[in-house]
Formats: sequence, structure tokens, C-alpha cells
Amino acid sequence: MKVLVVGGGGREHAIIRKLKETPKITELYAAPGNAGIGCDAACVPIKATDVETIAAWAAENRMDYVVVAPDDPLAMGLVDQLEEKGIPAFGPSKKAAIIEASKAFSKDLMKKYHIPTARYETFTDVEMAKAYLNACEIWPMVLKADGLALGKGVLICQNRAEALTAIEEMMVGGKFGASGNTVVIEEFLTGPEVSVLSFTDGETVVPMVSSMDHKRALDGDKGLNTGGMGTVAPNPYYTPEIAQRCMEEIFLPTVKAMKAEGRPFKGCLYFGLMLTPDGPKVIEYNCRFGDPETQVVLPLLETDLLTVMEAVTQGRLKEINVTFSPRHAACVVLASGGYPEHYEKGKPITGLVNGQLPGGGATVYHAGTALKDGALVTAGGRVLGVTATGDTLKAALDKAYETAGQISFEGLHKRADIGARALSAKS
Repeated sequence: MKVLVVGGGGREHAIIRKLKETPKITELYAAPGNAGIGCDAACVPIKATDVETIAAWAAENRMDYVVVAPDDPLAMGLVDQLEEKGIPAFGPSKKAAIIEASKAFSKDLMKKYHIPTARYETFTDVEMAKAYLNACEIWPMVLKADGLALGKGVLICQNRAEALTAIEEMMVGGKFGASGNTVVIEEFLTGPEVSVLSFTDGETVVPMVSSMDHKRALDGDKGLNTGGMGTVAPNPYYTPEIAQRCMEEIFLPTVKAMKAEGRPFKGCLYFGLMLTPDGPKVIEYNCRFGDPETQVVLPLLETDLLTVMEAVTQGRLKEINVTFSPRHAACVVLASGGYPEHYEKGKPITGLVNGQLPGGGATVYHAGTALKDGALVTAGGRVLGVTATGDTLKAALDKAYETAGQISFEGLHKRADIGARALSAKS
């Protein structure tokens, strides 16, 4: 089979490395890919958001299957365009991708179908939003840009002054472009946070192993929100009892709700959950694999990934026995200094040969890398994700950090406490 993976980050690299294990895949492509992905697949220089060109390329080159990984091309309808050309693809339709593309839609969906989530209000008028915030007496509050914002459109405001400034920046200053024209203001939930990616064909839901993301840029969960500075799996707070509640109260009701709305969801549905004192609640949905959650979840998948993906596309997921290893996985992100705000690109990366560390022991997933005059250089805010597995979480973390310590580039920044909260929960 000839398979194309759309995207060019760490998540896509993790998907590609897993698909390489499938014997029947004879040719593997990535659009646009990156320098590290280029060691595992043939890169095609087309932007992930150039959906018409990608669909045309896939047809001309007779791809047998396409995996659409990022949110933007899904929201733009790439899966629909591929299917119109007779090419089966993994990912939701444009109509279903709205579950992530519009926070207002997803919140209204949860309210309508009684799926537990934070209390909220939606605003398109800046003065009405400010009046609402001025009347709020309980802080902090959470402000969310309605549309896609590269995982950075969520602001936790500790007080009224912060919130009013944020509203001004989002709705007037255009901080998140058109995505911030509509803003959701919701209550701040407390409790352990859990990410659960799930395969679904619109009927059956198969949750993957749970994970714990670390969104803040600095140790101790301080600093700005990022796309994710590291992950561990499984999440120790996500017990079998909680998993059962989530299946009954959140996962199946969400998939049934989307079907009832005429938007059946096929692909990877990501549930961002908060385990509150009142039970599990949805913080957010994503219409695709999370990043960097994928980098710890897929290494633990024992079932052939392409087999599962094809079953999702064909609506026969219930026929597949999807299993995960009982081991643990940890991913440490190596970022450019200054991320998620201003950072420089083009810094030479040392320690890697053909994208990986000689001797193995851990996998290096490339998020923002490029080749410059034949040398590997930084090309993004998140540059690399170093993932290791182990019989215990501590073993996985030790190996990931040991490996990460052998890689260097100017301005390299990484958190030193990935997994610390999970370790304390287990002790």
C-alpha cells in the first residue's frame, strides 16, 4: 500500500514511525513532513493547509490511504475532498471536525446532550463580554477563543483586570485572528487533568491509553500555556472506575450526539478531561490525535495501527481487538528558548545521526526541524520530543531525560519536572 500522512510535526512523526511497522505499507509519504520525518518517509513539499493541492497530489500519485493528522486541514474538509476522489482517509469530515473548530459549538453540544462540562457563556460583542466579567465574583475564569489557535487560545485569568485585558486583546486586538471574534467564558475547574485519545467509527468508541500533558512552559506548571512540554502515559489519576464513568457519561454520549446532529465522527476523538470533585468533566474536544500525547500513546499500541485506522474508516471498529502494552511511556519536549512567544530558528542541532541518537534506547520525534546546507537545524518552537518506555514510569522518565541530555542546540529549553506529579500520585 501507498500511504500519505498529512502534517509536519511531532505527532505526525509518531504516526509515521508506527505505520512503518505495518508490513503491507510499501511506500510512506508525508506532506510536508520535516527533516526528521524525512528519515522515515518521503516528504512532499505541500503545506498541510493546501488541501486542494494535497487531494490532487494523492489522486495523481494513487495513494491507497491518507491519514490527515492536524486540525486545520480537517476543519477545511480535506477528508471530504479525498473521499470525493475515491481515496479512503483517516479523520473526520468537515462537518464533524467542528467539534474542535468551534468551542461554542462543542459547549452547546454538551449542554444540549447533558454531557458534563464547565458552566459557560458565549460572546460575540466585546462590551457584553466585559459586562459579564465585571459582574463575576468568583475567580479565576477561563477565556477561550472560539476557533483554532494552535493550542494556545485558552487563557486562565486570575482576576478581573487580567480578564478584561485578555478580552480586549482577543476581540479587539485580534490576538488569535478571526478565531477570537467569538469568545467562550467559562468557570475554572479544579482537579487532575487527563487526556484520552479514542478511536471511533461513529458508533463504537475504543479509548487509547490515558496520558498526562504538561502545558505550561516552566517547571512547577508556571509560565505561559504552550502546545505541550511533555507527556506521560498512562495517567495514574485515571482509574478503571473513572474510565467506566467516562465511557458511560462522556465518550458514548458524545459520539451519539454527533450522530444525532447529522455529523457522525470517524477518526481520533480527543477528550480533554478534568477529574473534578463532582466527577469527570470535559474541558475540550479535539478532532484529531493530540500533540505531544500521541508521542507516548502510540509507542504503547500493540495492535497494527493501519488495521485499526482502516476499520475506523470502514465502520467496522467493533471487529478489531485493540490492545495496549501495560508498560509506561514518557516524552520530554526540547523547545527553542523563548517559546511560546518569540524565538529564533536555524540553530544547529548536535547529537543526532539520521534524526535519532546512536544506540537507541529512546525515540526522538521531530516537531520543528529542517535541513540547512545538509545540517539539522531548529525550525519551530517545539523542536524535538524524546520518548522512552519502561516497566515503570520512573524508568521511562529516567531514560527519556538521559537521552534528552545528549542532544543540544543554542537556547534549548526543557522542563525538568515532566512526570513529577504523576510519580507523586503513584507513591
